[in-house]
Amino acid sequence: MSGTVVVVGSYNQDHVWSADDLPEPGATRLGTYASGPGGKGFNQAVASARAGARTSFVTALGEDLAASHAFALAQAEGITLLAQIHPDLPSGAAGIFVDAQGRNVIVVAAGANAALSPDFILGQRERLETAAVVLAQLEVATEAIASALRIANIAGAATILNPAPANAPTTAGLLAQADILTPNETEFAALLERHADLQVDPDRLATMNDAALQDLCRQLVRDGTVVITLGAAGVFVSHPSDNLRGDETSHYRMAGVPARTVDTTGAGDAFSGALAAALAAVPKGRFRDAVAYANRYASRSTERHGAALAMPYAADLAPAR
Repeated sequence: MSGTVVVVGSYNQDHVWSADDLPEPGATRLGTYASGPGGKGFNQAVASARAGARTSFVTALGEDLAASHAFALAQAEGITLLAQIHPDLPSGAAGIFVDAQGRNVIVVAAGANAALSPDFILGQRERLETAAVVLAQLEVATEAIASALRIANIAGAATILNPAPANAPTTAGLLAQADILTPNETEFAALLERHADLQVDPDRLATMNDAALQDLCRQLVRDGTVVITLGAAGVFVSHPSDNLRGDETSHYRMAGVPARTVDTTGAGDAFSGALAAALAAVPKGRFRDAVAYANRYASRSTERHGAALAMPYAADLAPAR
């Protein structure tokens, strides 16, 4: 693939415990432990790079062993890592619990991620302005994300915002800076409640009819494209009627791709990173084709344990049917 992707977001050192069942409050489970790289930003940067895009990653780190790991891993993946270093803060960390069905619960300690500054983002202006796609999430300071998206928009780069985690603060202005939003069901429901004063059960979204989903998406944002990732049920795509991004219809559903799932950690990040890479490769192509690629990529990412290092390579994907 060609075209540059710049990912602005978090790096976390993941600490992962796997057990047959997720522990209830007060319960103890026997399981296994592993540690590795993660954070939504780094996960998406690895996905973008392994999907074939030239990728830069803008983040904040402490001055610690996790930061050293981040630089070494980025170099190994061919990712240009641009980090604001905070010696007085730890690098981000996450505790992840995974059960035998691949379900997970996660607790994140932001550390240096919360201190990524707009001034540091401004220092990356040239890189953001020359990107084909700028991709961001919300595990770092919101002001830094808004600055990155604003710079990219002015320069004409495509902007993707993965509005995760669901409880991260957002404004209508921030959402409007994104050409494309990629929430999962929980994140989409949270955005609707916050910005459209609508309460929707996230578990119902996958079975809701397409016209109703399109109406909800258009109530959330006027101009942007919304791609709701629905787990095993696939994805729903919503365009504004005056900007179909090369597609034939304003909204459609794409079925999930069967997988031998062992761990869903990072599947949403896999989708967003692969979508960015696909759009960077063919900026004028049909949006549907980029979504189909990202859908297959995210499905394959669930077949390995872990987050960043579970991201597949482009060569690993079966051809589209």
